[in-house]
Amino acid sequence: MAGNAQKIIDCATQAYADGARLVLTPELSLCGYAAEDLFLRRSFIAACDDALKTVSAALAGLKGLHVVVGHPSGTDERTRSVSVQRRFNMASVVCEGRVVASYAKRELPNYQVFDERRYFLPGHQPCVFEVKGVKVGLLICEDAWFDQPAQEAKASGAELLAVINASPFHVGKGDEREQAMRLRTQATGLPLVYAHLVGGQDEVVFEGRSFALNADGSLAGRAPSFEAASFAVDVAHDRASGGLQLSAPVAADGSLEADLWHALVLGVRDYIGKNGFPGTLLGLSGGIDSALVLAIAVDALGADKVRAVMMPSPYTAEISWVDARDMARRMGVRYDEVSIVPEFEAFLGSLKADFEGTQVDTTEENIQARIRGTLLMALSNKFGSIVLTTGNKSEMATGYCTLYGDMAGGFAVIKDVAKTLVFKLAHWRNANDPYGTGAQPIPERIITRPPSAELRPDQKDQDSLPPYEVLDEIVSRFMENDQSSAEIIAAGFAPADVEKVTRLIRINEYKRRQSPVGIRVTHRSFGKDWRYPITNKFRA
Repeated sequence: MAGNAQKIIDCATQAYADGARLVLTPELSLCGYAAEDLFLRRSFIAACDDALKTVSAALAGLKGLHVVVGHPSGTDERTRSVSVQRRFNMASVVCEGRVVASYAKRELPNYQVFDERRYFLPGHQPCVFEVKGVKVGLLICEDAWFDQPAQEAKASGAELLAVINASPFHVGKGDEREQAMRLRTQATGLPLVYAHLVGGQDEVVFEGRSFALNADGSLAGRAPSFEAASFAVDVAHDRASGGLQLSAPVAADGSLEADLWHALVLGVRDYIGKNGFPGTLLGLSGGIDSALVLAIAVDALGADKVRAVMMPSPYTAEISWVDARDMARRMGVRYDEVSIVPEFEAFLGSLKADFEGTQVDTTEENIQARIRGTLLMALSNKFGSIVLTTGNKSEMATGYCTLYGDMAGGFAVIKDVAKTLVFKLAHWRNANDPYGTGAQPIPERIITRPPSAELRPDQKDQDSLPPYEVLDEIVSRFMENDQSSAEIIAAGFAPADVEKVTRLIRINEYKRRQSPVGIRVTHRSFGKDWRYPITNKFRA
């Protein structure tokens, strides 16, 4: 809390020196978003109250400076069984040592990753305050997606809408936000400034990309994405219209792949850094998933904080060794090879009597994966580095992963990235070097070679699964967009493929419940977005 307060103080002080008289910080900026059940702790709310006093006192000497600070506030009546909340998602305006205005968020989202109604009560009143003769109407995030809060702010005299936000990233969300706010400016006839959070928090990432719109909905300015920085917006009276005219620098939009890459890098950097891990390690197999995770980790943390371990089995192809070594060399990371053949043979020896007369099947495959998971976790325990798992969303959906094997680890970097998108990101990273860690880090053969778990002779992923182009589309329709099997079949997909994929999604929920937290980059991930009972027989 003290660190967040100091960041606000430092930023506001510099902004004041640069001529700003209104500073907007993001939603819940004093504590971060979302603090989940910390909001239920009285001591947490008290710490936020103290931090707000600290900010206000530190900025008291800056005459005329108004700083909007996001924070939780209020009390509750709580027993072991019942909680009667009296808490609000607040924005306070501090000026010259005191709170001159306050606003409670009115529209509390309770969908996707949001569950604000668990913690907060809605506010009911608009908030308009004046800065250098301009009347500013204050809104918090979801409020601006609805018409009434903005209209009531205008009715109370607002000439400019100031919206503070913590809106998690997913692919395409930036454009959605700008379009939604454009509708708000056109409906009210008021210009709007949208101040947005930057950073990673557990499974969600906030990409910044703050922006300003003029009253006609035209873009007046946009901050860079995935960078924490001050973003200055000039507000001037327009003599022709009698209203306000906004202007600011306009950062370019990134491509889908660029935004995804930066989101994954930021998610890794903040999860590792904020939780105090000294470094990371992962199993490097010579396949595309582990190659992609290695490249993301190096871009996020630097080569000195990433270790790759190749763990060949009896079925590991020679080209996997060659490509893994090549990848590690290109990225400049520590690389080790630890054969699992002795352990695998020992396991089979111990189980020989029990397995007598049975056929070799996925049991033997899973033993190999679990040996690798055990070795990686042993290295993690001994040296403190967190294990990055390398499974993608297609595998999470269908259970094409081994519980306590390749699922063993602390952070699932590409858990929400479908296999088809894995290939696109690999191509993009080979064509771009955004963090200066090395051009073309992924050997071309890793990208072009047919994917294989290499747990039995001549194994290919498509031996067990439909083509990834088909599989990923079915997963998207069924899991992300709630289409029924009948609807997916009606869209032209083979009934056998639909039945297979949807069945795999249903029966593997127990695995996903035991998987590590991972970065959310779609509008529905296998995290807080997806809450399905393990035990159920619904089949539509």
